[in-house]
Amino acid sequence: MADLFASAGLDAAAPRPLADRLRPTRLAEVVGQEHLTGESGALTRLLRAGSLGSLILWGPPGTGKTTVARLLAHETNLHFEQISAIFSGVAELRRVFEAARARRATGQGTLLFVDEIHRFNRAQLDAFLPVTEDGTVTLVGATTENPSFELNAALLSRARVLVFRALDEAAIAKLLDRAEALTGRPLPLDPEARIALMRMADGDGRAALTLAEEVWRSTGPEETLDAATLQDLIQRRAPVYDKAQEGHYNLISALHKTIRGSDPDAALYYLCRMLDAGEDRLFIARRLVRAAVEDIGLADPQALAVANAAKEAFDFLGSPEGELALAQAAVYLATAPKSNALYTAYKAATRTAKEHGSLPPPRTILNAPTKLMRRLGYGEGYRYDHDEPDAFSGQDYWPERLDRQSFYRPTERGFERRIAERLAWWEAERARRRKED
Repeated sequence: MADLFASAGLDAAAPRPLADRLRPTRLAEVVGQEHLTGESGALTRLLRAGSLGSLILWGPPGTGKTTVARLLAHETNLHFEQISAIFSGVAELRRVFEAARARRATGQGTLLFVDEIHRFNRAQLDAFLPVTEDGTVTLVGATTENPSFELNAALLSRARVLVFRALDEAAIAKLLDRAEALTGRPLPLDPEARIALMRMADGDGRAALTLAEEVWRSTGPEETLDAATLQDLIQRRAPVYDKAQEGHYNLISALHKTIRGSDPDAALYYLCRMLDAGEDRLFIARRLVRAAVEDIGLADPQALAVANAAKEAFDFLGSPEGELALAQAAVYLATAPKSNALYTAYKAATRTAKEHGSLPPPRTILNAPTKLMRRLGYGEGYRYDHDEPDAFSGQDYWPERLDRQSFYRPTERGFERRIAERLAWWEAERARRRKED
């Protein structure tokens, strides 16, 4: 019955969201994806060539993936079929494939648009392989998750991945201009509030139009909102951030690298991005501890104490007061001298330990609690360092079948300079005493 009403045009007066009413009717009208839809864009070139092929559209929400899929079907005269991986199973896929085969027998191709394609399991994704290979359907899948992690290699080898970008403020401004032209009403926002609304959209065009609708609904005649009033009126959108997916790892990686790069302001920015999105505070604290031992190490031994203290402070204070301790640690680590000498030495020592197996230490430094062990030479010739000049004997502690190795090479940064000086003295003194012996 719904199709009959639509055919009669009775649905024209039904309420429709602003985002749906502003849906582009031509690829050229899509904003923010000029690298795909512009004169030299990837999609434009594919359409000119007359061969579309299967595609994976990867990008954040509200960037036009569904709209582009519809327009591609229109441009290529393919029947548009849309399913969602959230609601569809194997039975639904079989029905769609059979209908596509019947359509193909009459000379009509099918563009199958699969929204949230990453929600399908591996077996379901494999079902697309034969129908894409023989041309039964032209698959266009949309995903907000990294296809490299979420889709199987067999499907990726048969489809081209096109990356959709989050809309910048210029693109969102175009959408707002179109909304004002369509409704015949200017947004009741002062310039600062208009910019604030565009930023609240967080690169999501659909969200920008939804926020605009909320502004129109909530303001009275002759009322103009400033940025503070806008914030109170519509609150704000939660940041696009899935703690189990790629955004979670991207931001924690960015925090770590800004600490390594000694940029305290950028470190604070990414820290606050994660805190604002509700990230697990202890997950952040663990990464701060890791940065302290991996990137600062013995250049500033206090860094590890500061990172651990931040974790303990958060445990003690909780949120939000404890978050200041995390911020303090992030800034301390970012401004501390950097050295990965210990990290590199640890990896090298681990590699050597695995390669050479269970080599026994020299008998000189082995304890001899029994007569048998003493007869075998355990502990023979050992020199007690505290009884030596400068508390240093210069003995060889390495296994007999392994030459002395040098793993730890301290830098000249911070506290490691003192360590480097001490190691240099040890080496010189060891060489002198060996020469005397």
